[in-house]
Amino acid sequence: MRESWQRLYAMFCRYVYLQRRSLPRILGVVFWPVMELLVWGYVTRYLQQVAVPLAPLITFLIGAMICWDLLYRSQQAVSLGVMEDVWTRNLINTLITPLRLWEWMAATFLYGLLRGLIITVLLATLASALYAFHLWSLGWALGLFALELLLFGWALGLMTAGLLFRYGYAAEALIWGIPFLIQPFSAVFYPVTVLPSWARAVAQVLPSTYAFEGMRHVIHQHTLDLELFWRAMGLNGLFLLVAVLVFRALFLSSRASGRLVRLGIE
Repeated sequence: MRESWQRLYAMFCRYVYLQRRSLPRILGVVFWPVMELLVWGYVTRYLQQVAVPLAPLITFLIGAMICWDLLYRSQQAVSLGVMEDVWTRNLINTLITPLRLWEWMAATFLYGLLRGLIITVLLATLASALYAFHLWSLGWALGLFALELLLFGWALGLMTAGLLFRYGYAAEALIWGIPFLIQPFSAVFYPVTVLPSWARAVAQVLPSTYAFEGMRHVIHQHTLDLELFWRAMGLNGLFLLVAVLVFRALFLSSRASGRLVRLGIE
């Protein structure tokens, strides 16, 4: 068990070292979330000026944007952890080491958690300074729904990574595309009631929907909605189980057919 943790920690350190030694990587992680915060922040300030009844809008939109970025970054960390080895032709070198598959994925989970925490702290600090939006004042209840989004991001990342093993470079666009595919149904910036009936049916099977609905409840009522929390947790457990099974099946299939080797040298 100790050796497993050592291998896991070594992979985690590898991702951290790659990140901190590359200015373009650092800017890539920080630039887009900050730009989104500035755009959404000033848009909501304008809406506050032209419509007084929308005063709480800045709290809902900025809070949603910060939480959405946590989901997105956790998904990307897992998918890009695999894609990094594909881009650098290092996949075979990684796979012939004693590193186990679960250790590799667990390292990407920790890396995603670290990235998410850094970006969340940065965005929360900027939001407090620029828009007087104090994320930390919302308490631990909001943190529980943020955890739900982190778990869902990991599940999406596992599925995307499995597709990368199966389809190679053809699936590269899914790294960025899958989160935005589910975003309209997750009710990130609006309540789920505004969706048409067919879209609400899709939204009800996504844990992110209940997480964002719960987040809005925390901001508006300052209390934790346990029903929304447990629904999100149950769906997250189901998604993670399916993601692990899909990821493992696609990995083994790719290895058995020889696609994994070709992917590592193409």
